[in-house]
Amino acid sequence: MATNLELAHATASADLAPRLTVAEEVAKFVRTKPLGAIGAAIILGMLGLALFAGLLAPYDPYNGDYGQQFARPSAEHWFGTDEFGRDVLSRIMYGARIALFVGFVASFTGCTIGGLLGVISAYWGGKVDLLLERLMDIMLAFPQLILALAIASILGPAVQNVVIAISIPVIPRVARVVRSAALSVKENVYVEAVQALGASRPRVILQHILPNVAAPYIIMLTAQLGAAILAEAALSYLGLGAAEPTPSWGLMLSGSAPSYAEKAPWIALFPGIAISLGVFGFNLFGDSLRDALDPKLRGR
Repeated sequence: MATNLELAHATASADLAPRLTVAEEVAKFVRTKPLGAIGAAIILGMLGLALFAGLLAPYDPYNGDYGQQFARPSAEHWFGTDEFGRDVLSRIMYGARIALFVGFVASFTGCTIGGLLGVISAYWGGKVDLLLERLMDIMLAFPQLILALAIASILGPAVQNVVIAISIPVIPRVARVVRSAALSVKENVYVEAVQALGASRPRVILQHILPNVAAPYIIMLTAQLGAAILAEAALSYLGLGAAEPTPSWGLMLSGSAPSYAEKAPWIALFPGIAISLGVFGFNLFGDSLRDALDPKLRGR
């Protein structure tokens, strides 16, 4: 077991070590976390498709050609066409926009609200902590997808309603993780020192607690991104997400898989692969980022 002197020496050595540049940090991450680098490459590919879909898509994703219904994958239509003669590849490219928009906005909203509630609960304590924790317990009693389904069915099918329905179940899960980290930070000497000097509660939270719980917040944010994309696809598949003719991966599965599974399997196959790749990429990157940011796992 390390002595206080050894720990102090290790801390001083780390402080004196040269800081790595952004490029060196990226190179180190790629070298030490190859699976995370693969996940990051998949995410960057999705971002590229979403941003440049208007330039890359060979056809209009909304307009169909009824003379090309159920066209098999070919040089003209790489992923074939659907029941309306719309190019499947073009709709998948534009569908990346919906998936990433819902994933990022829902995850950021849910994680940010949950993180703030976790910090407030840990710092205030007492009745505030008790009330917030019981509220989190009530929300955690419902499975994440079931709660999202209930909220989406109440709000109605729309992309903005899907964002709300996905973000709310994320709040209690992030609040619990951030609360535990904030409770540890709250007991540090420097927090007690700034409180003794008369710093206000908002200032202590914003300047001294929130920066020190950023790592678990970022880890939870990346972990929820893949789940949000999968939840958006599930809600759209059930008719509670994007509506026709919006190019959504889940909606493409909903309209094609049950009716044309044998006649035109490519209509469901390629959107399913897109969903799987997106979730896989975010999960790989999130796991590697957790290992990189968690001090307990950093040396592994």
